[in-house]
Amino acid sequence: MALIILAHPNIKNSVANKTVIEELQKNNTDIEVRDIYELYPDFKIDPKAEQQALLKHKTIVFQYPFYWYNMPAILKHWFDVVYEYQFAFGSKGNKLEGKNFLSSFTIGGAKKEYKTFGEHNFRIHEFCKNLEQTAYKSKMTYIDPIYFYETSLTAGFSSDDITVKAKNHARKLLAILNDLA
Repeated sequence: MALIILAHPNIKNSVANKTVIEELQKNNTDIEVRDIYELYPDFKIDPKAEQQALLKHKTIVFQYPFYWYNMPAILKHWFDVVYEYQFAFGSKGNKLEGKNFLSSFTIGGAKKEYKTFGEHNFRIHEFCKNLEQTAYKSKMTYIDPIYFYETSLTAGFSSDDITVKAKNHARKLLAILNDLA
């Protein structure tokens, strides 16, 4: 059904991302999850192995916590290494053409903080242009990202509330994946 590229530096202690992944796996056994922090703790990503995984799936989901208005460092590095010239782009770089590109992420802060003159001054979709351009450059079909707010324990949000939101998010993500299948 789909490939999930999981990029969380400490998934074992995560509430939001861990719950999303557990719910996805519990409700659909056709989902392949590649935890790139577990696979590549030294950041030495195997581009051929990752490319083979990408080729096997129609839909690619990037699951991660939203860090400093972007993706975690390993996921950016993953793109740099895996989306090679003549694989993902270039005159013969059509290997991902027509595949679905979907980002699914968690945001530690509250929604009210992500607006003009809010604490972060921009709406979330404004931080996602690099994702859209990556999909465009690799001829993938960009699906608008899905995400949810208030996932940080250190910001005072409760584990129980985060878990409920994460389960709801996983249901939404599964519905999208089913529609794309």
